[in-house]
Amino acid sequence: MSDALEVLNPATGETVATVPAATRDDVDAAVTRAAAAQRTWAAAAPADRARLLRRFAAAVDAHNEELARLEVLEAGHTIGNARWEAANVRDLLDYAAGGVERLTGRQIPVPGGIDVTFLEPLGVIGVIAPWNFPMPIAAWGLAPALAAGNAVILKPAEATPLTALRLAELALDAGLPEHLLQVLPGRGDTAGDALVEHPGIAKIVFTGSTRTGKQIMAKCADRVKPVTLELGGKSPNIVFADADLEAAAAAAPMSFLDNTGQDCCARTRILVQRTVHDRFLDLLAPLVEGVAVGDPADEKTQMGPLISQAQLDRVRSYVTDDLTAVRGTAPDGPGFWYPPTLVTGADPTAPVAVEEVFGPVAVVLPFDDEDDAVRLANATEYGLSGSLWTRDVGRALRVSRAVAAGNLSVNSHSSVRYWTPFGGYKQSGLGRELGPDALTAFTETKNVFISTEA
Repeated sequence: MSDALEVLNPATGETVATVPAATRDDVDAAVTRAAAAQRTWAAAAPADRARLLRRFAAAVDAHNEELARLEVLEAGHTIGNARWEAANVRDLLDYAAGGVERLTGRQIPVPGGIDVTFLEPLGVIGVIAPWNFPMPIAAWGLAPALAAGNAVILKPAEATPLTALRLAELALDAGLPEHLLQVLPGRGDTAGDALVEHPGIAKIVFTGSTRTGKQIMAKCADRVKPVTLELGGKSPNIVFADADLEAAAAAAPMSFLDNTGQDCCARTRILVQRTVHDRFLDLLAPLVEGVAVGDPADEKTQMGPLISQAQLDRVRSYVTDDLTAVRGTAPDGPGFWYPPTLVTGADPTAPVAVEEVFGPVAVVLPFDDEDDAVRLANATEYGLSGSLWTRDVGRALRVSRAVAAGNLSVNSHSSVRYWTPFGGYKQSGLGRELGPDALTAFTETKNVFISTEA
């Protein structure tokens, strides 16, 4: 290890930890260790692997508050969200453990013998996790990968390595083999590139920006290395005139303010049918203005700070002086604070309306009819998630099928459940995570024919 990563508290801007940064040599040594651990792990009885993963889940559960407080410290998440995130890691491990003994192949009828398939682990998996949801998204990769018989090297984001390091310690405490799950904090252009380029890494799982995802995909393509990419989003929240407007308005603020808008699934384009546009805005504006922004460790806080000064500057650059905006309040002084913001009257092609701001900013845009709503919803390069509000079941199904996004909700804003698949269309990503098929994404299918006529 050389150099060091400085971990800041986003609520104060103060340094809370320094963590050694992994070098290319560190990555190379970790891959060698992981490969040896993986062979032992894959050879273990499925029931034993499942049992150890459940112990890991129990250890995470026992340390929920500790992990949550670390998440508040390094990521600025509200304490309620952080507790949920630690519990989500637990649930992901439990769910993946249930798949270990059900990761079965098939027997396919063939003439002259029998044909069977085996789902075999890939080997060593590189998981590159983001800073916006450090714990759960790391678990999206590591839990099914381990369950399928692989080893994992996790590179957390530079800003948020603390929870990942603690999870690795809990895995060892739970009895997982040494070196099976290794965490290597480091810089993207050093440790990240080394993971992507290493011939001993069988697959890369990356969550982050579309720009970086494209670079990783290109490097993996040169090595014919599989990737799963969960990238950006600019998700629509479509409100039709026949919807329950009060319910839609009440649900809208936290659909784009949760995690301070640092969420690829954030419903940052609120599309409202023109006939109810003004009424809906009258309902929504005071709710946005009333969101409680402050100390993320306070139980009453609804929204905390942005992750960094760079992210704060980025968000500010999108809300230009020529735009009309409704704003809530945010603390003054140290920390990376930006108020809840609702932009109205913007051109539908303006950067704030089509690009991923990744902050607590949403744009309200009117539409005329169903076709116009679909056109606006699809008018970005992204296609990760979205919501629509209507009492018309037929319309709900038509629009759900017409919107080019991987995850849609009707009369709600729920997108991510660990037991259902998650992923995006277009430049929002490649592949699917979570759900009943998560483990198979970390396997190769081997086909074996056995002649009965020899």
